[in-house]
Amino acid sequence: MKFPALILYLTGLPVAVVPAQDVRAEMERAASFGRDAASHVLHNDIQPYWVAGASQLVYRVKRPPNEHRFVQVDLKSGAKSPAFDHEALAKALAKAATQDVRADSLPLEQVEITANPGIVRFKALGKTWRYEASNTTVVPDDAPPQSARLLSPAEAVLASRSNSGPPSLTLENDPAAPDTPLASRVATDTPSSAPNTSKQESADQPQAKKPDEQSPSPDGQWRAVIRDLNPALEPIAGGEPIPLATDGTKEEPYTGPLQWSPDSKKLIIWRTRDPETRQIHIVQSSPPDQLQPKLLTLNYAKPGDPIRQTKPYLFDIASRRKLTTDTALFDNPWSIQSHFWVEDSSEFTFVYNQRGHQVMRILGIRADSGAVRTIVEDSNKTFINYSDKFYLHRIAATRELVWASERDGYNHLYLIDEAAGKIKNPITKGDWNVRKVVEIDDQKRQLLLEVCGMPDQDPYHEHFARVNFDGSGFTRLTTSDGTHKIEFSPDRQWIIATWSRVDQPPVVELRRADNGQLVAELERDDDSALQKTGWSRPERFVAKGRDGKTDIYGIIIRPTRFDPNRKYPVVEDIYAGPQDHFVPKKYFAWSNKNAMAELGFIVVSIDGMGTNWRSKAFHDVCWKNLADSGFPDRIAWIKAAAATRPWMDLTRIGIYGGSAGGQSTLAGLLHHGDFYQVGVADCGCHDNRMDKIWWNEAWMGWPVDESYARNSNATHAEKLTGKLMLVVGEIDHNVDPASTAQVVAALQKAGKNFDYLPIMNSNHGAAESPYGKYRRADFLVRHLSANGTPAP
Repeated sequence: MKFPALILYLTGLPVAVVPAQDVRAEMERAASFGRDAASHVLHNDIQPYWVAGASQLVYRVKRPPNEHRFVQVDLKSGAKSPAFDHEALAKALAKAATQDVRADSLPLEQVEITANPGIVRFKALGKTWRYEASNTTVVPDDAPPQSARLLSPAEAVLASRSNSGPPSLTLENDPAAPDTPLASRVATDTPSSAPNTSKQESADQPQAKKPDEQSPSPDGQWRAVIRDLNPALEPIAGGEPIPLATDGTKEEPYTGPLQWSPDSKKLIIWRTRDPETRQIHIVQSSPPDQLQPKLLTLNYAKPGDPIRQTKPYLFDIASRRKLTTDTALFDNPWSIQSHFWVEDSSEFTFVYNQRGHQVMRILGIRADSGAVRTIVEDSNKTFINYSDKFYLHRIAATRELVWASERDGYNHLYLIDEAAGKIKNPITKGDWNVRKVVEIDDQKRQLLLEVCGMPDQDPYHEHFARVNFDGSGFTRLTTSDGTHKIEFSPDRQWIIATWSRVDQPPVVELRRADNGQLVAELERDDDSALQKTGWSRPERFVAKGRDGKTDIYGIIIRPTRFDPNRKYPVVEDIYAGPQDHFVPKKYFAWSNKNAMAELGFIVVSIDGMGTNWRSKAFHDVCWKNLADSGFPDRIAWIKAAAATRPWMDLTRIGIYGGSAGGQSTLAGLLHHGDFYQVGVADCGCHDNRMDKIWWNEAWMGWPVDESYARNSNATHAEKLTGKLMLVVGEIDHNVDPASTAQVVAALQKAGKNFDYLPIMNSNHGAAESPYGKYRRADFLVRHLSANGTPAP
């Protein structure tokens, strides 16, 4: 039986007994609405058909439920018109194929508007046909249509290589090196578990010793081998091995890769110190496959732990001796990557990322002497964002490098003279950031970039631009007010750009690829039907941050049954990890934020200082300061929004988040308890000394110092005044679950009231499980709603 909430007013404060069924029912209502929301948006699915040298583009646009039409665009004027008479073609095709064909869903797979007026070639129903408009007939055609579907991004790159030389995102002469995209990862709600190096670097790290590792010399005379921890040379023609070193030990053996100079006169051999990795132990109390608990043991390095360190050493083949003796310039590596010999065998170069991430160098070991020189160096008093902004491309023919750096306060590219060891020129500059190198063409000396921070727009909007190696010819290929993705025509002459914002459904445009000029707007999605249900687009809002100068960006989401005459509690969905920005920028019909708002909340999402992809100074706020989480900016933003929105009730403010967002949620209650009253913290890295090494040393630094304790939520447990629920996955492999347990211990020691919810058999993100979502929603509703039940 369902009982109404019982409200007792004692000294003016509402106290509620809440029927759990209310929250469950509202969650199911929201879930049902969310499953159906996208179907109310008229989405235009475009399929272009390109013909080389043609004067028009033909595309098919599909609309739900199963309708589509064909449109042609004059590539010169941008004028749009039907590609042909759909009704006439449908009748003719039905007659020729002896089956029903609908004009609003013509089954055409490829389409070619030929040079002959009124002649259309197409594939349909397993055959190739020709439509002749003059006599409205369809007949089989032996010549297949020459048009093709729009190439995928990967195919487009291949097409561009065949047309204009080999643009490459890999480091030349380093076959082991992966592509090195700049910030190619997509922001997620929670960071994934990672080892003690970033994905970009670990793939290029010298690997541990393999039994009997060997490498033949380019001239075919020698085979370099690792035997019994030490390097040796074996004559390929036969003979006794010749030792190159005898000082390898179990603690510090010589390892591969064994890298010969092109002239076979020198050899790089790596030496590795590989200490034992810390292990953590987790009890799985209720494994699904057995009655008794399981003990799970994970290799899990934490900040300050000793790490695997590998260094290169140069050996001279003629003298059989080691030439590299001074390792001062690369003595404490977090990683060494992007290593290769130059073509004339004069130097071996590599990138050195110093532990602590305050120094990154491109170094060269001279083949004639073993001397080490600095080709280029970046240093910073806070941190170098190696995991998201590293980029290096080598131009072998000219011994030049394209290198990403934030040395001027924003992330830009620089052209480096590798031989001279100096910067030739900045390639990009300005108060904006290069997010990604999409393509690079050594022959044209030109780059295609994904950028953000363009003037007069949200600085997080993603745009595309082209620029020459010498910094000239910077050309924006997209200019509309939104975040973009693009696809090229196979001949690279045209771009189809799709852009959107959270308050603007997707718009598809045709643009020139040489200068970005808009040719025509092709289609525009329509969400008017969704809005008629009561749903509203997220509202973008900008306010000044803590300094009174810097713009802070966020969004406001209202429930579908919103009543502007009521007051609603405000709930912030927080994730403040420094690796990215997290406020959505693309259009969406539904999200978890909408589902939360349906419980009677105004949900806000904000990117405060300390997050990524603004200026370096903006990002640096997080340095040894993760407890800050941008709260002074978030609070100022929420207050500014509420000042002109009387339906935002700032006497009832909640906050929730997972992983780093869980850490921030509790930090908000501890350090800003006068503002945030209720919080649900999921799987938080509450003490950065307890979490994985790579993520925490990236922002908190090395060695571990007092800042780690100062930023720990456990340290400040006695400050809790609001209502707190701590959620943790019993078998969390990402953040050590002991991090939450230690906060629990500190809160208990301080005599605080709070809820603690371990979720059995759950990994990271336990609050996103069905039970976790329910308990989180129920907790926020009980403590924030006016009568303890979801708002009608």
